[in-house]
Amino acid sequence: MMKINALARRAMALALLMPLAACSQSGHDADSDMAKAAKEVDQQTSPSVIAAEVQKGIEQAKVELATQDIDVNSGVHFRNHSHNDKDTRPKAVITPKGDLVIAGKTQDATPEQHALLLDYRQQITGIASAGMDVGAASAGMGVDIAKQAIVGALTGKSDKAIEASIKPQTDKIQAAALKLCSRMPDLLASQQKLAAAMPAFQPYATLTQKEVDDCGKDRDDNGKPGVTVSSD
Repeated sequence: MMKINALARRAMALALLMPLAACSQSGHDADSDMAKAAKEVDQQTSPSVIAAEVQKGIEQAKVELATQDIDVNSGVHFRNHSHNDKDTRPKAVITPKGDLVIAGKTQDATPEQHALLLDYRQQITGIASAGMDVGAASAGMGVDIAKQAIVGALTGKSDKAIEASIKPQTDKIQAAALKLCSRMPDLLASQQKLAAAMPAFQPYATLTQKEVDDCGKDRDDNGKPGVTVSSD
């Protein structure tokens, strides 16, 4: 369940921040400045403005994702995945060219192994990119949800009533996030093929069939599947 009251308080604080600057004035000028400030806040927090800013950041992140090494120590896992915080394995990455580098040393690889490394890398970056798109699509909706929560709180609506009014939007976000799960079987298959063909990669093949099967069952506080992707 969403914590509507907390969400409303945070959004209301943002909406009130700029108008408070006009409180030191009085009369018509103060009212005018407050109205102007409120309008500016509304414009600056509109879904289109937020979405545009988020999209800019995501496009930059996608460029970095395509051109930087992918960390395979962490890989792709779920929030309930038990991992060793004291990872004793050497740091391993897959480069954009499809090289496996462990502890700073490029591992020898046949053309077939290079192809498998590239496929595994593309599976990871594909999921990460799709996750970014979900985030971008959710940004504008989040602003609308916050505004609806504010209106609901100010008009005395119950949390249940507010949740019902925003449910269509939150359902869209959740459905988009769940689509990430459909990519997990291909990722697992790619990982297993690479591990079978390249012994040096085997210690880093930690995604399990159970995690794939459980995708979408473990949710975060916003109702999204608990998928995490690392690409350092």
